Amino acid sequence: MDPYIFGLFTIAYIAIFVWGMAKHKKTASAILFLVIAALIYDNAILALGHVIGEGELLENLSYGRFWLHAIFTPTLILFSLFIMKEANLHFAYKEWVSFTFGTLWVVAMIVEYFAELSGLELAPEESYGVLSYSTTEAASGPPPMILIVLVALLIAAIMLARKRKWWWMLVGTIVMTIGSAVPIDIGSDAITNAFELVLIATLMWTAIHYSNDRPYRRF
Repeated sequence: MDPYIFGLFTIAYIAIFVWGMAKHKKTASAILFLVIAALIYDNAILALGHVIGEGELLENLSYGRFWLHAIFTPTLILFSLFIMKEANLHFAYKEWVSFTFGTLWVVAMIVEYFAELSGLELAPEESYGVLSYSTTEAASGPPPMILIVLVALLIAAIMLARKRKWWWMLVGTIVMTIGSAVPIDIGSDAITNAFELVLIATLMWTAIHYSNDRPYRRF
């Protein structure tokens, strides 16, 4: 069943990508498109694992999943900064805030490299009908990089909710945070990807909302 679910997620991300391309103005928060492209790739490989078959091709494609995740997911930290600036929040224009978010971005990539990519070895695995190549090291809780990203997203989402009364980014971030922190056994590995989809949909909605050049007073 899971391959079909990941296939649906792939289609959903493509729809979000197209929606964003149609509605989003050319602003800094367009960095979100890079994250969505990586998620399209990730879910498509999971959906097509059995079609591709076990072997060198699927293994190499799977390495791509891990590298794209490590490179592009931390850019959500920059997205958090950019979206606050596009909402014209005075807080986001302080030099120390830009420095902090920039530092978090660099730290998140370094942490992900040493935690996940350095010495990365993959082995074939089949779970709930999905054939994939996964890391041979057992995961113990949410990856540190994800926690750093969620902190940045929560800061931006709370600021938007407080200052602009825009709650959707906060809703999506809370859903993703709960999904990362609370193990849910429903007979599927796709549940975390479902939380990611909710998050990305709310982030795209937020990016579209604040890229339409409406004037906002800084406060």
